[in-house]
Amino acid sequence: MQQTVRLTGYSHGAGCGCKIAPADLEKILASSLGTLPDPKLLVGYGSRDDAAVYNIGNGRAVISTVDFFTPIVDDAFDFGRIAATNALSDVYAMGGAPLLAVAILGWPLEKLGPELASKVVEGGRQACHDAGIPLAGGHSIDAPEPFFGLAVTGEAAIDHIKRNDSAKAGDVLLLTKPIGVGILSTAQKRGKLMPEHATIARDIMLRPNVLGMKLGAFTDVHALTDVTGFGLLGHLAEMCRGSGLAAQLRYAAVPKIPESMEYLNAGCYPDGALRNWKSLADVVKGANSLERMIMLCDPQTSGGLLIACKPQFVDEIVQLMEGNNTSIEVIGTLCKPQNGILISVE
Repeated sequence: MQQTVRLTGYSHGAGCGCKIAPADLEKILASSLGTLPDPKLLVGYGSRDDAAVYNIGNGRAVISTVDFFTPIVDDAFDFGRIAATNALSDVYAMGGAPLLAVAILGWPLEKLGPELASKVVEGGRQACHDAGIPLAGGHSIDAPEPFFGLAVTGEAAIDHIKRNDSAKAGDVLLLTKPIGVGILSTAQKRGKLMPEHATIARDIMLRPNVLGMKLGAFTDVHALTDVTGFGLLGHLAEMCRGSGLAAQLRYAAVPKIPESMEYLNAGCYPDGALRNWKSLADVVKGANSLERMIMLCDPQTSGGLLIACKPQFVDEIVQLMEGNNTSIEVIGTLCKPQNGILISVE
């Protein structure tokens, strides 16, 4: 079977843009039971972190995560690679190293056939191979929409675990990938993406966040997360709320995919950006213009790492990134909260 199918045309969402909106997610997770008390559970869902962490003794912890989504590109192999890279990022964002993965596949067999599904899985296998871990199994179902992802198991020294809720006042904020992936993906889904822009988002999404594994060893890095479906503002808000802090964000310093601005100005942007903004509008100041609202809330897939660290450690992080084909920008600072505003955008 030839790859002539536009996979993005078979799903209502795209990549992490199909995440359930934060406000709805809060309702879904509400429970009178809570998490079963277990002193060995170091990180659960309460902090909305990237993965769960469990103490296995001798100063070591196991990291567990699952992530899957509908097609964000049309090429089946690339879709598998991106979905797997995105899932692996959750382990890196905790400061850990992945050990193995199992796949999650939903596929409309009558519409798309098994050959394309095989290419998706092969793309996931390739990403795992590149990460040095086995794709050790998985589960599949016949589904009305295609989706793919991984459940990943990783590990780390307990004192290397990086949470999203442990930032400190005075920390600087750094971001390792430009935003705008959701806008380009929406343009592709609508058939408006120009041929010369076809691989921009793909190449960014395929950059692994292995830097997070290295950052685990440094005490000057206080908090870490990756930017995905809730957009930069959404994931920064989680960091601020969990840490009891506020953020001052410099919009001009936030790295953006230049081409994404063309499509935003043409009215081509994901509905998920507006859903994300709706959940944050009351606690964000200085982002009411359409451009800032969309760019800062644009759902990212396999986005960059958002790092909170001591100002003096920035140069060392830059050195760690040399040769990784990854950029990094200082985009703001963290401070004590004032007047109920969580994030101020300058």
